Amino acid sequence: MSQHWAEKSFWLATAGDYQPDPPLEGDTKVDVAVVGGGFCGLSTAYYLKRAEPSLRVAVLEQEVVGYGASGRNAGFAMTLMGMTLGLTALRFGKEKTKQAHDFAHRAVDHIGQLVDAHGIDCDYEKPGLLTVALNPGQAKRLQGEVRLAESLGMQGLRWLDMHEVRAQVHSPMYLGARWEEQCALINPAKFVRGMKRVAQEQGVEVYETTPVTAFHHRPVPRLETPRGNVEAEKVVFATNAFSACFPQLAAKQYPVFTYIVLTEPLSEERLQAIGWKSRQGIEDGRNFIHYYRLTADNRLLFGGADAQYYFGAPLDRDQSPRVFRMLEQDLARMFPPLKDARIDYRWGGPVSVPLDFFPAFGYLGKDKRVAYALGCMGHGVALMNMAGHIMRDLVLERESEFTELFFVNRTVIPLPPEPIRWALGETIRQALKLQDRWEAIKESKVEAAAG
Repeated sequence: MSQHWAEKSFWLATAGDYQPDPPLEGDTKVDVAVVGGGFCGLSTAYYLKRAEPSLRVAVLEQEVVGYGASGRNAGFAMTLMGMTLGLTALRFGKEKTKQAHDFAHRAVDHIGQLVDAHGIDCDYEKPGLLTVALNPGQAKRLQGEVRLAESLGMQGLRWLDMHEVRAQVHSPMYLGARWEEQCALINPAKFVRGMKRVAQEQGVEVYETTPVTAFHHRPVPRLETPRGNVEAEKVVFATNAFSACFPQLAAKQYPVFTYIVLTEPLSEERLQAIGWKSRQGIEDGRNFIHYYRLTADNRLLFGGADAQYYFGAPLDRDQSPRVFRMLEQDLARMFPPLKDARIDYRWGGPVSVPLDFFPAFGYLGKDKRVAYALGCMGHGVALMNMAGHIMRDLVLERESEFTELFFVNRTVIPLPPEPIRWALGETIRQALKLQDRWEAIKESKVEAAAG
């Protein structure tokens, strides 16, 4: 069998031999059908079977588990939900911002608990997160977020000045950083395959290479696949960016593409030259962030720089030579000793972005037979594994601390139809890029004046 999915990321290419489970053959009936074999789909199925072992739960994955964002991301299990802490507070208020942070804090711990409880081999480490400021405007915003966190009683965040952050990771561009201890790093492809094993040990059925080609809501929820149909009492769409495939969900989010480059393994001399001893995850303070980390074999993963929604919501724009060039140039500026490091892998994929930049979970309309999860914003590693608790309780129609969260069954602002949808998304993108450019220009003027 062709293993074309291995082309989708370094993680999928190097996670070891993999044989997908057979596709669905023929018509069947299940209690719960979960569409999507990523973090959210597998954790939902796992927690459903733990809660109600008698349920017949089936996961339908169009390719292989982890084919989407769950196998292509950077592997950061972090507390951030939405775009920034400040934007969340502006949109939802301080009380709900604290609620989201507390949930995400638990979600980071939850990753470690799953790794320990089930022996998931995924190169887990918990080195924390630096969000670095590259100019005074970013420093001001990040310092404001530290103060906001402190005012909300959040623990484990503090500001590092230029000397403190450069002592931890040496880049001539760093002016300071927000340090957060609650961040773990994993190999996402290994983790998602581990979660598949864990779910199957509970009795979950996993059908790979089984795309859902149509969904019929009434009279009984029914999913069409190439080789058979599934009739279900309940359906969960754990499809995030791939929600664009389903008319019932497409208007709830943009599938926005982000891209990554990965270097050759770095020698000890090169690592010493950039002083990256503690292996922290790193982001910068731009709107279109750079995010970067070291892999288990000391390659430098470097992603971000831009993010784009393509007209008509295609889901196959996994390569962008333009963004790859930007990333390689930005990597060289960030770490001059690595300017000649060889790039071994380049890849990309879509993440799910609602119009208000915040995740959403809930029922599809008033009918509680269909639930959905989307809007991970590229921060889904911890969030979408923890989301299995939310989706379990929605499916079982039971009230809990998870269904009372403000982002569960919240109103999602619908996207307009094309071409207005594309124009709106591009307007937002250009406004965010303009702010990034303006802050960089101001910094250049300050440097020129000082010179």
